Amino acid sequence: MTLRHFWMLADEMARMALKADASRLYLGYVWWVLEPLLYVAVFYLVFDVLLESPRADFLAFLMCGKLTFVWFSKSVVHASRSILAAKGLIGKIDLPKALFPIASIQQSLYKQLAVFALLFVFLVATGHGVSAAWLWLPLIVVVNYLLIAACAMAASAMVCVVEDVAMLVGLAMVFLLFSSGIFWDPRALDPQAMELLFTLNPIAFLLDAYRQVLMAGVAPDWVYLVVIGLISAGACAVMVLIMHRSSRFLALRAITS
Repeated sequence: MTLRHFWMLADEMARMALKADASRLYLGYVWWVLEPLLYVAVFYLVFDVLLESPRADFLAFLMCGKLTFVWFSKSVVHASRSILAAKGLIGKIDLPKALFPIASIQQSLYKQLAVFALLFVFLVATGHGVSAAWLWLPLIVVVNYLLIAACAMAASAMVCVVEDVAMLVGLAMVFLLFSSGIFWDPRALDPQAMELLFTLNPIAFLLDAYRQVLMAGVAPDWVYLVVIGLISAGACAVMVLIMHRSSRFLALRAITS
């Protein structure tokens, strides 16, 4: 299978899954934006209404962080079981095992595009005007996607081998939820602590990059952004190679699970 055929098949699988999901739900495609907005509403109620956040722009701050974090967390969690979920198909035809997590994150990407559109409209409507810094958004989104892909493929392979890993993936998302600066500002830390956080937790850096571009109109640290992108791309290549070489083993584990 050529790379072009791989991406075409992954994209088609994602589109079919989106249509199937929408047909099962009464509100259909509305859930693409309604579900993440409900997450935001819960956090806003707790941290702004009940705990009275000192930030005047807390809602915009929260939306930039939470809506982008939901993309990462739901993509990785959903993709982690993608190989196991496809064991019926795997038992009939030999397909690249990386196809299944990639198709899953493609499905999440289409949903996130609608969420981004809503976020941009909200920011402009609340006075955060479009600036030249927004030109950095495509690069940030690409790096974000590469990081998701690397984590998703690693998680799907490990869950296929040991299904209990799915529980650890869920716990990891909870840890990242509280340690990535979604409802608190990493820039309130001292510079050394902030730098350490961004080094150890690339998700925290990416969330801050979105905020810097969308809210402050400031370019992100492009060197660190490129480093994360290159590491993520390298990890993706390694995972594709590992999943290719262990294709039969992963197929056997999925079928017998």
